[in-house]
Amino acid sequence: MQDYKWLHEFCLNRFGSQKALDAQLPTPLTPAKLRKISTDRYLSTMALRVFRAGLKHSLVDAKWPAFEKAFFGFDPEKVVLMSAEHLERLMQDKNIIRHLGKLKSVPRNAQMILDIAHEHGSFGAFIADWPVTEITGLWQYLAKHGTQLGGLSAPRFLRMIGKDTFIPTWDVVAALNAQNIVDKVPSSKRDQALVQDVFNQWHADSGLPMCQLSAMLAFTANH
Repeated sequence: MQDYKWLHEFCLNRFGSQKALDAQLPTPLTPAKLRKISTDRYLSTMALRVFRAGLKHSLVDAKWPAFEKAFFGFDPEKVVLMSAEHLERLMQDKNIIRHLGKLKSVPRNAQMILDIAHEHGSFGAFIADWPVTEITGLWQYLAKHGTQLGGLSAPRFLRMIGKDTFIPTWDVVAALNAQNIVDKVPSSKRDQALVQDVFNQWHADSGLPMCQLSAMLAFTANH
């Protein structure tokens, strides 16, 4: 694999200056800020990610105020009480996206959030305290205990709420393939561990967040 010096120099050459490069990079939230996010906002963002999957994001986002109303502001304590009959009635609501499987995921993920909060003090603390050097383990946890959070949905949800993570997008995978690390989206624990090790090395060498390293690596794809 290439070292961080190569990655940094490549991106500097592409953007011309450190200031121009920095302007292209995302910034994660601090653990303190992640702790302060309320459970309803975590559940809303999780549901938003689930409904965005496979659909045009702007279409889903435009309907989100109606989703907020339909799911009681995404208060997990209320959402977990939604019956199967209630969800069936939502299938008649033209103001939201009527996908039964995704609608059913909301109360199930609300229960996961409440279970985690009960065990760890709060869901925000659970997210905040998970080490970024083992972030693929958090993807796996959410995919296993949540609903409709497999594939890239878990890392994309984490990025949306501000948790530092890399995301194996097509550009990132293409760049990793060019370095003979993985040749496809890392779905197995083995491949995810390989990619985690690469990012951990760059993270140790640079001190940069995983999300910034992920963006920088994506910039090298097809160039």
